[in-house]
Formats: sequence, C-alpha cells, structure tokens
Amino acid sequence: MRPRRGPGNSAANLAALGAVADLVTVVGDDEDGRRLTAALRDCGVSTSGVLVEPGRRTVAKRRLVAGEQLVARLDEGDVGPPRRRTRELVDLVLRRAAEADAILVADYGLGVCCQEVLDALRDHRDELPPLVVDAHDLRPWARVRPDLVTPNASEAAALLGDGTGEDLAPSTDPHQAERRVAAVERARAELLLACGAGAAVVTLDRVGAVLLVGPDPEEHPAHRTWAEPAPESHANGAGDTFVSAMTAAVAAGLPLATAVELAQLAADVVVRRPATSVCTAAELAERLGRNGPVDPEHLARLVAEHRAAGRRIVFTNGCFDVLHRGHVAYLNQAKRLGDVLVVAVNDDEGVARLKGPDRPVNPAVDRAAVLAALSCVDHVVVFPEDTPAALLERLRPDVYVKGGDYTPEMLAEAGLVRRLGGEVRILDYVPDHSTSAVIARIRAGEAVR
Repeated sequence: MRPRRGPGNSAANLAALGAVADLVTVVGDDEDGRRLTAALRDCGVSTSGVLVEPGRRTVAKRRLVAGEQLVARLDEGDVGPPRRRTRELVDLVLRRAAEADAILVADYGLGVCCQEVLDALRDHRDELPPLVVDAHDLRPWARVRPDLVTPNASEAAALLGDGTGEDLAPSTDPHQAERRVAAVERARAELLLACGAGAAVVTLDRVGAVLLVGPDPEEHPAHRTWAEPAPESHANGAGDTFVSAMTAAVAAGLPLATAVELAQLAADVVVRRPATSVCTAAELAERLGRNGPVDPEHLARLVAEHRAAGRRIVFTNGCFDVLHRGHVAYLNQAKRLGDVLVVAVNDDEGVARLKGPDRPVNPAVDRAAVLAALSCVDHVVVFPEDTPAALLERLRPDVYVKGGDYTPEMLAEAGLVRRLGGEVRILDYVPDHSTSAVIARIRAGEAVR
C-alpha cells in the first residue's frame, strides 16, 4: 500500500526523489490512520510528526475502478481542525520548519491547516525557509505571504473572480492552449496579489504550467512548460508529483524556472502510468537524458512525421554556451510560434571559430543535453558548419527564429528560409543576459544576476 493522494502522496514523492521528507499532520486512532502511517514509513517518509487524535476518523478516499476508468469514489473521515491537539500541532509545525530547507503545505481544505497554524506561520514568517503552498483555496494564505503557490486552472479562476474562469477552462482543442496561457499571463498582478505570494505556478493539466515571478513581466518574463500528452485517467496524483519535485528543487537552491522544468518532467513520468505513482530520482534522471541530440538523418525523418501530422515546425540555432535566463525566455517564445521546436547547436570547433579559442565553456554534448531537458525543446541536433544552411534546406522549417540582437538583414539564412517558403522571426532580447556578459562577470568575480 502507498498513500494515493494529498499530503501523504506529496511526502512519498519527496522521499522517492531523495529528499528527507518529514510529514506533519493529524490522523485518527483508527485502522485507516495506522495503515496510512505504515504506508508512509514504507515509502521512506518520517512519521514522527504525525499526531494521533483519539476519537478522530482518518480521512480515507476509496475508489471503484474498472480497467483504467474511475467509476466512483467514496470519501470518509472527519474534517475540521484537531479538537484536542491544536497547540501541539502548532508547536510541531514551527519546530520542524526551523530545521527544514523548505516547507511544502498541501492544504486540501480538510482542517489540519487550521487558523492557529496559519497564524503561527504568519507570526514567524521571517524566520521560515522557502514556503511553498499547494492549496485548494489560497485566499486564507495571502496573509502568510508564501514564497510560491501552485494553483491549478480552477483554483486560479476562483482567485480571479468573474470573467477569467471561461478563459482558463480546459479544452480538447489544442489551439486553445495559448488562449489559456495568455489568460494566466494577463492576470499576473491580480493573481499574485490575491494569494499574497512572491511567485505562482499555474498548472494547466495537459497544456503544461506557467511560472509568474513578481509583478513586472519586463523584469521576469513568464516561463512556460509543455506537458507530454497522456490520458486523463492517468493524471491522478500528477499534481502532487509536480509540486513535490518543484519543492525539492527549491530546497536545493535551484532557480525557479529550473525547478518548474524539473517538476514538469517528474509529472510527465507519472502520467505514463494508469495508477497514482511517484517519480524516483533515477526515473527523473533517465527522463532528463532521454531527449538527447539526434543525427540529421533521424531528425529529418522525425520532422517529416511531424509535418505529415499537420504540426508547425520552428527552428533556431546557436552556441547556447552557459545556458542563462535570456536563452530560456527566448526558447519559450520560439516554441509558442508553432508545435515543434528544433534547436541546432554549433559543435565545439564551430563555437571556437565564432567566439574565440577560449570557447566553448561547455562541450557540445553537455550543451545539447541541457537544452533537450527543457520542456519547450522537442529536438536537438549538433552541426559542424558555421551556418545551419544545410539543415534548413533539409528540414524546411515553417518558422526560423533568432534573438533580438539580430536583424533579418544580418542573417545570411533569411533569404534561404524565405525561398523555401518559411517565415523569419526576430524575438525579444533580454538585455545583459548574453553568454559573453555572463562569462565576463564570472571572470571578474561578480555575482551573476
């Protein structure tokens, strides 16, 4: 047996990823409480913070499943604040928080996250490590000022009020995906204000997720992830996996965009399975390495298959040495111009010819692997020439993209792309985030912003 949903499943996912997971909650002195506690221990979760309250019935959710289809669910147990152990719960939360690298709150509205707990976290907010809140209703958490919140589409719509729910509603039409993402981006300031958070990740099921950091989109552009399509019946618990992987990455000190990318990959692992599951560290590592670079022959066949399926092909190229925020924002924009993003990477000799003998900092195999791990990138290919002209002729992309530090007139490939029937697009440039600028600051001993 394994915890199937909620805080137990989140704790089990954290433990599977190699984190030291310590669950603080309240269960009843009953058979379901004992089964849950034993299952948590089997998953490697510390249960020393699980309080047992006599007379309380542990919340249990039982499912009737036919094949992979959920037929019915029966929920039992007591909801509401603990009646006898509230003070002990508050003290335990604060003690464990003081020892943690990050706090993940999984608030399903069942009462354990009671008023007293919220008051204590608010009163000690400046002493706490990063606080991630995954709650059905984020409004009570606004006064606690979480570092990061993770509403899904319906939870975000509830925060935003009238008019937004329709924009965020799930749709089977793939062309509606960008409408949903745009709705989230437009609501950035209102959403962060409503939940009192410094950052929010709005999860949009099969569309992916959108990271919003701070109120200023110029300073921190929205970061989008792309989910691998999977049957709806496989999605149970994927949100728990997502937020657990993201919290583990935050606790390790990784940037938020990286944390969200890892979370998306972890969720993609579990949605391949029919039942609620966890993503282990080994599975996440395997998933990270799965989309390595392909050779031009194989890539041409893959692109032909995409085109036959009616997908729009976007192509970009570059050295991508020392991947930074400007690269990631640019690749996110590029992906949104079509359905499939192909990234061509200069090989090591090519980078040296273009940038000088002290470059690249990272070899082509590493640069390609990092790019392939981004959910917005579908295929990576390494090329030896100074320009990608040969690849462009072979692949005939619908859109050829370069960053805003170029103009179409500067690109020798622009005329070729247009002769092949493609479109040339120049995207936004993030100032002071070129690779050369990053390397110069590193060599000067400055902090890299």
